[in-house]
Amino acid sequence: MLFNRHPANPILVPNPLNAWEALNVFNPAVIYHNDIFHMFYRAQGLNYVSNIGYAFSSDGIQFNRMHDPIFAPEGQYEMRGVEDPRITHLEEEKRFIMAYTAYSDFGVTPMFAESTNLLTWKRIGALVFGEDNKDHVLFPKKIQNQYFSFHRRPPSICYALSSDLVEWDLHGPILTPRPDSWDSLRVGAAGVPILTNLGWLVIYHAYDNDHVYRLGACLLEYEAPWQLISRSNSYFMEPTEIWEQKGDVPNVVFSCANPVVGGTMYLYYAGADRLIGLATAELQDVIDFALNH
Repeated sequence: MLFNRHPANPILVPNPLNAWEALNVFNPAVIYHNDIFHMFYRAQGLNYVSNIGYAFSSDGIQFNRMHDPIFAPEGQYEMRGVEDPRITHLEEEKRFIMAYTAYSDFGVTPMFAESTNLLTWKRIGALVFGEDNKDHVLFPKKIQNQYFSFHRRPPSICYALSSDLVEWDLHGPILTPRPDSWDSLRVGAAGVPILTNLGWLVIYHAYDNDHVYRLGACLLEYEAPWQLISRSNSYFMEPTEIWEQKGDVPNVVFSCANPVVGGTMYLYYAGADRLIGLATAELQDVIDFALNH
């Protein structure tokens, strides 16, 4: 088994004492900064409106969380929630970028916000308006002097370029579904891509006609991430635990975070859109999986 589920799973569960996170906690962003794991998790109460909560940990397993959301819906595009954060550290610029999905009667809109301290966030704007688009995540380095972001125009992982994180040029697919495979219906990005000596390592989710969400990996060219080096034929994780198979949406393992600490990848994921778990693997083993499986 490539990834080992932590025996303490699930590591974060709903808090029935807080109305905004009483029903589901899932799809967290996690960034390791200044020796602390910072978690930004999507939470829902009985009204199903999503807020983003904040929790922190010294070991990546036991988290302390704030009583109130750290990022709450604002404006007409977020009336029904803010969802699925992914957080990128732009180290040279000394700021963090949150890619999140706004949900409203207008549909889903891929948005960005920025912070210098991980606690207060300022909205930047949308990657694109007026289309079904989500699963966006910003790369931690510029590509050919441009900001580079994944996004998903169904059913594929696509990319976009920008000089300022405000105006974006949207481009065609990098990764598309494969017929008669575990990723036959839709594919989407997971956490922030990881720079390795072979290129960008990318974890991605996908589902098939049975609507089972699984996780796989691929490698992209360093200077041209729209070019695929290798893609795993098989998946490395699927729903096997009861809490991954039964929940608000059954048969789902879904990740928005894969930080690497000391050569180990910490894969934070949601099970069945209800609870949050952790699985770990050695980074080199994940690279080998993307190349050879």
